Amino acid sequence: MDAPDTDSRHEVAGDRTPLLRIRGLGVRFQDFEAIRPLDLDVLNGEFLTVLGPSGSGKTTLLRTIAGFQQPTAGRIEFDGRDIADVPINRRPFNTVFQDYALFPHMTVRENVAFGLRVRGIARATRDSRVEDALGIVELEDLGDRYPAQLSGGQQQRTALARAMICEPRLILLDEPLAALDATLRRQMQKFLKVVQRRSGITFVFVTHDQSEAITVSDRICVMRSGSIEQIGTPRDLYYRPRSRFVAAFFGASNILEPCRIESTGKDTTMVSTPFGTIRVDGPPPRVREGLALAVRPEALVPAVGDACNRIECEVVSVSFVGSETITELEHLRTRHVLTMKTRSNPSTRQPVVGSLLEVGFDAAACALVKGARE
Repeated sequence: MDAPDTDSRHEVAGDRTPLLRIRGLGVRFQDFEAIRPLDLDVLNGEFLTVLGPSGSGKTTLLRTIAGFQQPTAGRIEFDGRDIADVPINRRPFNTVFQDYALFPHMTVRENVAFGLRVRGIARATRDSRVEDALGIVELEDLGDRYPAQLSGGQQQRTALARAMICEPRLILLDEPLAALDATLRRQMQKFLKVVQRRSGITFVFVTHDQSEAITVSDRICVMRSGSIEQIGTPRDLYYRPRSRFVAAFFGASNILEPCRIESTGKDTTMVSTPFGTIRVDGPPPRVREGLALAVRPEALVPAVGDACNRIECEVVSVSFVGSETITELEHLRTRHVLTMKTRSNPSTRQPVVGSLLEVGFDAAACALVKGARE
């Protein structure tokens, strides 16, 4: 795979047109640089998630796009027009916040219609569009209820319908599911994706939840310390992380280090590690120093046949956790501990603690990443 690059610019994939183009955007609070100058394209009609831990700059980025925060550098172009100095109320998109900010004295229908009423849209047209919006978010039968009579998920859908009613081409969502319980949150994740596809509106969604980002997104923009660490599809980021940070952020990875490139071909790289020589499929890395090898626990399996990458270990522990069995392994030579996750099967014998086990993994199931320890 490609090694990490330090360029802050992330090019548009394919031939889809960018609806929002951010160039050299920076935000500074006195001596603190909340957003380091970065470039980002949001493609027309996509569901883009901005993902990162607390303090990564993701919410500041969203607030700057929305107009609540003034940038100290750079451009924000919407459909070819620079909007960095355009007031919030004149920006051609809407924002949905964690606090849905529904008017408690208005019904669902009245809350949704509010934007159209402010714009002076005729009553008949307004009523028709409200019913269409309620249909999209599946609240047709709750239009006469007040916010206090709604569940958290229903309030969230009301806020979404209100954001959609004026037919914006872009909606910004600032962790709108954060206040929901786990079960409702999972339901709303799927629902958000369905609504986005039905409406065709571009969504930019902020969250710190990796599983949430994977569930809803066409692409994910991972942020760290005010910069974009990597951007790509959920599958790209999970299986082809460019840095140790991204590999760890999307769940546990086995890190094999130090690494030294032995040879490279068009689609194969041979890597020397303390665990032996490992074959990595994919384009050769752009850099040859400071790399580590990341292997997902589910990529490790008991070695059979002609597995190209094999590591001999001792079984340290075996934990049955329902649908999965987690096996901790210790490399015989380095004593480095590896984790293997396999699907539980009542007809399959579990490894025995203290026994030797040779594990293998496919050359396409590992990724070269920035190797510096976090």
